[in-house]
Amino acid sequence: MDQILETIVGWLWGLPLIFTVLFVGIYFTIGSKFFQFGYLPHIFNATFGRLFSKKEQTDDAKGILTPFQAVSTAIGGSIGVGNIGGVATAIAVGGPGAVFWMWVTALLSMMTKTVEVTLAVHYRSTDEKGNPYGGPTYYMEKGLGEEKRFKYWKIPAILFGFGIFTTFFITLQNYTVSEAVSSTFNIGMIPSSLIYVALIYLLIYGGIKRIGMIASRLIPIMSIFFVASSLFIILKNFTEIGSVFSLIFDSAFNGMAAVGGFTGAVIAQVIRMGVARAVYSNEAGWGTSPMIHSTAKTNHPVKQGMWGAVEVFIDTIIICSMTAFTIIITGAWSSGLDGAALTLSAFEIGIGEAGRTIITLSIFLFGLTTTSGWYTYYEIILRHLFHGEKKVKTKNKTIAFYKWLYPIPGLLMVIYAVYYDLPGKAVWYFADITTAIPTFVNLIVLLVLSKKFFELLRDYKARHLNIGTIDPNFNIFYEDRHNKKK
Repeated sequence: MDQILETIVGWLWGLPLIFTVLFVGIYFTIGSKFFQFGYLPHIFNATFGRLFSKKEQTDDAKGILTPFQAVSTAIGGSIGVGNIGGVATAIAVGGPGAVFWMWVTALLSMMTKTVEVTLAVHYRSTDEKGNPYGGPTYYMEKGLGEEKRFKYWKIPAILFGFGIFTTFFITLQNYTVSEAVSSTFNIGMIPSSLIYVALIYLLIYGGIKRIGMIASRLIPIMSIFFVASSLFIILKNFTEIGSVFSLIFDSAFNGMAAVGGFTGAVIAQVIRMGVARAVYSNEAGWGTSPMIHSTAKTNHPVKQGMWGAVEVFIDTIIICSMTAFTIIITGAWSSGLDGAALTLSAFEIGIGEAGRTIITLSIFLFGLTTTSGWYTYYEIILRHLFHGEKKVKTKNKTIAFYKWLYPIPGLLMVIYAVYYDLPGKAVWYFADITTAIPTFVNLIVLLVLSKKFFELLRDYKARHLNIGTIDPNFNIFYEDRHNKKK
């Protein structure tokens, strides 16, 4: 089965998709005149800097969540098992060189995430309660369908929605959390899974607003706790840091021969694993987190788009790098383990038994925020599917039913894995399959709508950076144009 899944992943994550991911990042990086690099201080000042400023007033802006709650939910949806189990699998399959390609993809994807979040906010729609929702299916309908007059916009929207909803059935969070808790505390995967399901019900019970409030409190604490634990191990072995960098850069361009339990990897496999794991961890180009960003209170789409760039930076450049360095510097990467088991082993080597407990708690908390964060994505797609005054009752009933159904597939996957001995590597192959379809569709749509993004970026620079001339007739939000016609 592993060979079949590896063949499918190799085809889906072959040159076409890898080229598309990198090309889109390069295209928007050059088109924006290297915005994510040249304006990096401004990006952080306009996001985290505003949290401590009295100037940032969002009370008069339309939205459900504050910008920080939105990015916390999005980071909660992306910082999870992908950063712990996913990075470990990338190194286990592609070797340390995969880390380099994760970095390259992340730096380019900071721009990709900025674009998709910006478009999601620009094209968002307001429901019957005055709450805004948006995302890829929304900018496909309005950007492709209405502005570009593309009659068949529903085809990419359906393909995207199908790809996203396959992750509803093939979900990794419950499996990875249950695996870690079971191996550390000797509880058993199924009981661990049941506890996890109960907590997920409590988290999603209050809907998107409550998830955002919880995420804004949990995510900073979780991230600092994980980074501090990783830094302790890295600094304890600081004399090996140079060797770690050397190993990463050398194997990134030359592949990796078999070492210990590591089976070796050719350069194509190294690149594929690095790019695929980067997309799975920070979700740039996947089209997922723009859905929650679209609910943020903001007076300009690019303002929220910059939170997307920060999200990628924190997720991959900081959190994933901490995981990777810990795995490599402890020597655990060549043990033959993969997934969460490899990360658990690295922390146990670095800190002792306490390290295993620390990483298990991190996986547990990261998994909770990821699962609850992803709930919001599915709900927003369902809201788009049943939008319109005549479908309000159907929409509300569907969302209520879905809320009760949501945690069940994760539990079923754990039960299947226990009774049929599904290896962790196979689970991650399933994840790659579900990631590829929506990512490819979304990236193509971003290219088609690139002109709109560049218009919004020019308008933002004129209004907030005093670069260029403000066009008073420019519609910052798509709905503004329709409101003017009324």
